[in-house]
Amino acid sequence: MKIFSVAHKTVFVVDHCPYMAESSRQQVECDVLTKSRGQGVIPLAPVSKSLWTCAVECSMEYCRILYDVYPLHKLINYVVSDSEFHILNTWRQEDQSTHELMSALAAVGPPNPREDPECCSILHGLVAAVESLCKITELQHERRTDMMDTAERVANRGRIICLTNAKSDTHVRMLEDCIQETILEQNRLAAGSDRLMAIQQCDLVLVHIHPQGEEPLVYDRPKKEISSLLTSEVHSVRAGRHLATKLNILVQQHYDLASTTITNIPMKEEQHANTSANYDVELLHHRDAHMEFFKSGDLHMAGSSTRENGLKETITLKWCTPRTNSIELHYCTGAYRISPTDVNSRPSSCLTNFLLNGRSVLLEQPRKSGSKVISHMLSSHGGEIFLHVLNSNRSTLEDPPSISEGCGGRVTDYRITDFGEFMRENRLTPVSETSHDPSGKLPAERAKSQLERHTRYWPMIISQTTIFNMQAVVPLANLIVKETLSEEDVLTCQKTVFNLVDMERKNDPLPISTVGSRGKGPKRDEQYRIMWNELETLVKTHAGATDRHQRVLDCIVACRSKPPEEEEKEKKKRGRKREDKEDKTEKNGSKDADDKSWQESERLKGLLDKEEPETEVIKDSPDSPEPANKKPRLSIEEVPPPERAKGPVSLLTMWSNRITAANSRKHQEFMGRVSSVNNKFELYQQLKEENGMDVHENGKSSR
Repeated sequence: MKIFSVAHKTVFVVDHCPYMAESSRQQVECDVLTKSRGQGVIPLAPVSKSLWTCAVECSMEYCRILYDVYPLHKLINYVVSDSEFHILNTWRQEDQSTHELMSALAAVGPPNPREDPECCSILHGLVAAVESLCKITELQHERRTDMMDTAERVANRGRIICLTNAKSDTHVRMLEDCIQETILEQNRLAAGSDRLMAIQQCDLVLVHIHPQGEEPLVYDRPKKEISSLLTSEVHSVRAGRHLATKLNILVQQHYDLASTTITNIPMKEEQHANTSANYDVELLHHRDAHMEFFKSGDLHMAGSSTRENGLKETITLKWCTPRTNSIELHYCTGAYRISPTDVNSRPSSCLTNFLLNGRSVLLEQPRKSGSKVISHMLSSHGGEIFLHVLNSNRSTLEDPPSISEGCGGRVTDYRITDFGEFMRENRLTPVSETSHDPSGKLPAERAKSQLERHTRYWPMIISQTTIFNMQAVVPLANLIVKETLSEEDVLTCQKTVFNLVDMERKNDPLPISTVGSRGKGPKRDEQYRIMWNELETLVKTHAGATDRHQRVLDCIVACRSKPPEEEEKEKKKRGRKREDKEDKTEKNGSKDADDKSWQESERLKGLLDKEEPETEVIKDSPDSPEPANKKPRLSIEEVPPPERAKGPVSLLTMWSNRITAANSRKHQEFMGRVSSVNNKFELYQQLKEENGMDVHENGKSSR
């Protein structure tokens, strides 16, 4: 990307030939106090400005607006052409002011109408303008010395604005050819000089000025490319206020400016101090001050209106009663210098003086309905007036909005933690100039390539992904996005795939989201099918990078496809299940509820009969089929067996008997209950054995 645009250097070439002394024929009234003039006083005759005066005034307004909005790095070189050229200033920053230019123009003076027209030509000034564009500015020199290794990035581009009275369209083409030849010649000279720079681009804006009431000899022509180095456009304008409007439009086009009109400004009348009236003031500033309007399309809500020429729009903002001063802090998103369009008018002067005294003015968008929205503020800093853009939406200094209020609706399961990790992995860091990349890519290109790889497949919502919620897939997901894989990386990815196959064989559960679905969600087989599809989609997006990426994809495809024998077994198994289900349905349709209860009771009876041989307590031993740390259980005989009913039994009785039998195997029975006689346990049996005493039931002994 080349540094310095066409707007960095602008050369004004103003024709100073005798025909520019001709009247513009736009009359200016000098005696406007007609009502207060006494009787017998002869009114002053109106006067008209010359073409030269109109050109100088309008070009100075162009320069004034530019210097107000861009006090630095936007340079103007002023050239006057008659029998020779006169350069009024240089590219140095200290020469960039309207005061310097006006002083130099005063020294030049108006055109001499008695001078020989054959000796005067605008070509002298145009040639000098091309030579001036080849000279290096201070900023260009600074950038070239700071970037010696990439000095070719410092481009030399500029614009020539010529104010003249051309003879015809043929005369205009002759001027363009002359400029084209001069550029080629100066580029040849600049190739062997360190003090000059070749011109890469030059824009010629030729403004043909003609008196009012005369037919123009030159007609408008849009921008046209003469060559790869030169573009040209022609504007035919009547002298006077039309010329001022045209240059006002050009300065906005050349420097990306916009217009704002402040309405309803209360001011006291000069003649009646007790009364006030509302005035409007138009300001020019950088276009970014209206960026929020352009983004949201609220130009009609902000009071956008087309001006007289129809080429530029102005945004209307309403004056708010100033209740603040510069001490108060407002949350601003931008501040841009302003320049009044009519700097000498009384409303503009009053507004600028009011702001320079330290006051701030809030501006609101005029709305037909709803609450008012304060979007801008006028305030001065260091003797310069700025248009501040206030944040009319939610402030970033406040609490952040709920994530459920985003563009996706009420979504609450965004992968916020994963996105934070993603930003840490892709953040930019400074790179030393000595570092060298073997691939030869620039650091910015490598960063873009990495970001593109990481975002080829990256679900934003937790419920829309399975593999990114599984810890087992993390090694493969981190490695597959790399630009190149090593053999060790391929083995790690293959190991991850084998682990997933093992999980499927063990029928381990997967973190499948059930948002938006009824019940418990998809079955286990369907869960793994979803997981394999997503994993294959992720790897496919990177399979074309290298052969090793393709090997990972081949491993996934191979693990997903089962051998023909297993597929045949599964088909037969599914067929048997279907037949059994049909037979069971038919049997259930032909039997009643009594048959069902008899079948269940007989099945429970068979289970109890199988457990009857176990008559002793199973102690912990190596020969025991149960783990050593499991508590011993009692045989079924030690617990009163459930009463076996003859005939049909209820479903509750069957379930209670089954629960009782199952619970008896989970803990060791209380010793007192096992050794009791008639549900009574004798106390103090050890005393009887040791002392030979007869222990009665009530615990008293007898001899």
